[in-house]
Amino acid sequence: MTEKSRDLFTSFVTGVALPPAGQRQSLIDPAIGRAWAEVCIDPAAVSQAVASAKAAFAAPSWSSLTGVERGVLLRRLGELIFAHAAELGRLESLANGKSHAATTAEIRATSQWYSYYANAVDMHDDIHRSVSRTVDATILREPLGVVLAITPFNGALSLGSWKLAPALAMGNAVILKPPAEAPGSSIRLAELAVEAGFPAGIVNVVIGDAVLGEQLATHPDVAMVTFTGSTATARVLGAKVTGQLKRFVCEAGGKSAHIVFEDGDLDSAVIAATQGAFSAAGQTCVAGSRVLVQASIYEAFLVKYIASARRIRVGPPTSATSHIGPLASRRQFERVRGFIDETVAAGGRIALGGDKPAVDADHADGYWLAPTIITDVTSDMRICREEVFGPVVTVQPFADEDEAIALANGVEYGLAAGFWTRDAARMRRVSRRLQAGTIWINTYRAINLRVPFGGYKQSGLGRENGIEALEEFSQIKAVVTDYGTAADPFAN
Repeated sequence: MTEKSRDLFTSFVTGVALPPAGQRQSLIDPAIGRAWAEVCIDPAAVSQAVASAKAAFAAPSWSSLTGVERGVLLRRLGELIFAHAAELGRLESLANGKSHAATTAEIRATSQWYSYYANAVDMHDDIHRSVSRTVDATILREPLGVVLAITPFNGALSLGSWKLAPALAMGNAVILKPPAEAPGSSIRLAELAVEAGFPAGIVNVVIGDAVLGEQLATHPDVAMVTFTGSTATARVLGAKVTGQLKRFVCEAGGKSAHIVFEDGDLDSAVIAATQGAFSAAGQTCVAGSRVLVQASIYEAFLVKYIASARRIRVGPPTSATSHIGPLASRRQFERVRGFIDETVAAGGRIALGGDKPAVDADHADGYWLAPTIITDVTSDMRICREEVFGPVVTVQPFADEDEAIALANGVEYGLAAGFWTRDAARMRRVSRRLQAGTIWINTYRAINLRVPFGGYKQSGLGRENGIEALEEFSQIKAVVTDYGTAADPFAN
């Protein structure tokens, strides 16, 4: 069944879609501002999904599989995701407004996460240590049990796969909880998991709001919560989850600085700053929404940057000529507009954009915003401190390296940062001084599945991607064996 034939989505538990029940909510296509389907938000799905996942985790059909055997299933799932990328991409576009070309390419790339972890778990062997002449120890990595993966609207399938693939590789059962506004791709992913051969109940999907998400997270049979979303939600959720001594991994907000030093490749930096700020209409956690430029090249950079951003084509996600689409929701559109208006009122200057682009009559009610560049800002302005999550970037000059680092580090977030220089000594020096989990040098937004990803400060806990993710989704057991003869300490 494809997305065009569906007008109702329900939670997916034990390998099947649940019957319609509970409250119905419309799914809005952000390109036109009108409903295209409905979802059912059923509180009963919480207990059903947890019970299903718990039973499937314990069943021999899953618990007896070796890492190699789980890897076979992961590879099949990756192949199915790649084969259905266009269909899955349309579901993502309908949810978040990204261009269909972008979501399809993103999902094809996401399929590699499954083959990567299929291979990685094969090499994640038990560790054997000789403790003494007669004592050996084996260090095992075992699954946690039921893992809840709460995913965001801007990449429910791709960012969900960052959680799902390593969790399954380590032998866990998973409940995906996408936003109620963006469940389609996650439901289809769970269907493909069944088709790939995963036992029913190993991958479940609960459609719900924040209330249901909290009920899932605090359920006594859920062993771990992995979350991508806002810092505010991460703080509240994390306090409740860790209060139960559960594992909690989160990737929260970001306010990433993109620094251009005077000795950097100016033209390449302009291209990267355009892509880094405006891809997916700025609705990415690592968006380079603060561009910091050395004062000596500030004016030259700004001229080129405005010209580069002006070439971005904003249009319907289904159009092959569109570079970016609308914002994901009316609420998000109004929030971003509020940032712009507030900044202008405080003295900021709109150098480009700031309003709706021209669209045809069919898309007049969509949540459109042109790429927006704002100058003449100060670091105490809210737009320079808080995550905007839209196609809006501020550009600030700096005098020297110390000021650039002070500006970059002067926010509560620490997800990512990037900088441009030809000076090898500066590369080493600045990369160590920047307070962020990922630092890009002479590139930006270069995320790779082999490289761990996560934040400093208020941008998160733990790491996704890379071998490191397998450690997040597992727990250590030490097995100590004495092959000698025990001496009786109480014999004398």
